[in-house]
Amino acid sequence: MAGQQNQDVNQLLKVRREKLQELQQNGKDPFRITKYDVTHHSQEIKDQFDALENTEVTIAGRMMFKRVMGKASFCNVQDLLGNIQAYVARDDIGEDSYKDFKKYDVGDLLGIKGKVFKTKTGEISVHASEVTLLSKSLQILPEKYHGLTDTDLRYRQRYVDLIMNADVKNTFIKRSKVISAIRRYLDGEGFMEVETPMLVSNAGGAAARPFETHFNALNEDLKLRISLELYLKRLIVGGMERVYEIGRVFRNEGLDTRHNPEFTLMELYQAYTDYNGMMDLTENLYRYVAKEVTGSEVLTYGEHTIDLSKPFERITMVDAVKKYAGVDFKDVHTTEEARKLAKEHHVEYEDRHQKGDILSLFFEQFAEEHLIQPTFVMDHPIEISPLTKKKPDDPEYVERFEFFLNGWEMANAYSELNDPIDQRERFEAQEQAFAAGDEEANHTDEDFLNALSIGMPPTGGIGFGIDRMVMIMTGSMAIRDVLLFPTMKSLDK
Repeated sequence: MAGQQNQDVNQLLKVRREKLQELQQNGKDPFRITKYDVTHHSQEIKDQFDALENTEVTIAGRMMFKRVMGKASFCNVQDLLGNIQAYVARDDIGEDSYKDFKKYDVGDLLGIKGKVFKTKTGEISVHASEVTLLSKSLQILPEKYHGLTDTDLRYRQRYVDLIMNADVKNTFIKRSKVISAIRRYLDGEGFMEVETPMLVSNAGGAAARPFETHFNALNEDLKLRISLELYLKRLIVGGMERVYEIGRVFRNEGLDTRHNPEFTLMELYQAYTDYNGMMDLTENLYRYVAKEVTGSEVLTYGEHTIDLSKPFERITMVDAVKKYAGVDFKDVHTTEEARKLAKEHHVEYEDRHQKGDILSLFFEQFAEEHLIQPTFVMDHPIEISPLTKKKPDDPEYVERFEFFLNGWEMANAYSELNDPIDQRERFEAQEQAFAAGDEEANHTDEDFLNALSIGMPPTGGIGFGIDRMVMIMTGSMAIRDVLLFPTMKSLDK
């Protein structure tokens, strides 16, 4: 049975190539066409029908359906904004052109000139006076009703996925709107967009394993950045008081519904503010983007309704663990006590983990999943925050928050550490952690320390995961659904 299907497909592909050869022999090679002047898209014609009725328009797109009825035919053309029907008659476009049209295949790209009208059944259409084959499709699109359902194939052949699934295209249109809205908001707040290096000698600013490569020209090993932080802070030192960057970062970690080894991060830094200022900015930014992209500050994601219109909850990590695990780390004074509690509550930890690390593990195990509504989790332990200012009244903790939605971490923010002496000590602690087996620990960045020695003002900074933000705004269940070309295992491995 499979062999017969393959034979049938091969025959259809052969016929398409033969049609192309015939066109080329007759001087009608579609691949020689260099441009086509489009005046309208499908949805524009439908939205503006009253003004456009009986007006000549030119549209272009992929033919997704064709029904030939003797001397007249109907076809459906799909473009960026949707699809529209075209009525193609022999007496209107000419006998030779109509003969060519009848041989066109579903998947071919057409340009159609004609007048806008409404059929007897009320469907807004274009009455063609001219049809141009703009590109010949030599492949066969998936069958209409079953579509492209193989998830792996959808990700590998996103171009087909975009053709066959309108919801997929809408997701990526919304993704573009999310990023545009972020830029509009930040530009309106006086932030400057900048670009910093992707290839670095020291990949710092986050807890992650980097990808490594070799630069032949300088005979040096380099890494792909895991964060945007350290270079953006250098710009704050240089007097650029509000900066942000939206860019790809790379982390040599696993794949799951919320992680891809390359993803889009947005980081911003603002001089003369702290993590409280970053909380205010986050609330305002999320509301603005949601309103711009979805039209509402109340979002539906799976079974949850997420309300961005109300003030976001603010809770310390210690209080979150007390609330959801019933353990009060205010009463925990030593690493030994923390390890004892971890064993009692079946929280797995490593020998190198200190009290603060174990608090974080409690939070991850017991609290995260409950943070469905927008929540700022504040005041992290110093052990897991090497680039953050200590709380003046409690130096075991730092002025840091993570922003949670739907049980996911959506952003990470600090009152940035600007004391070069303290920063060097934190780097030394990270080096010790690396030596003890922590492959995600930061390494000492001497140039960054030199920048801090020049003097960095009090600064608030934050990093947003753009892909997760798009997932929430579009109702997408997996990060691969919001990445045009997600990382996939090679088929030839």
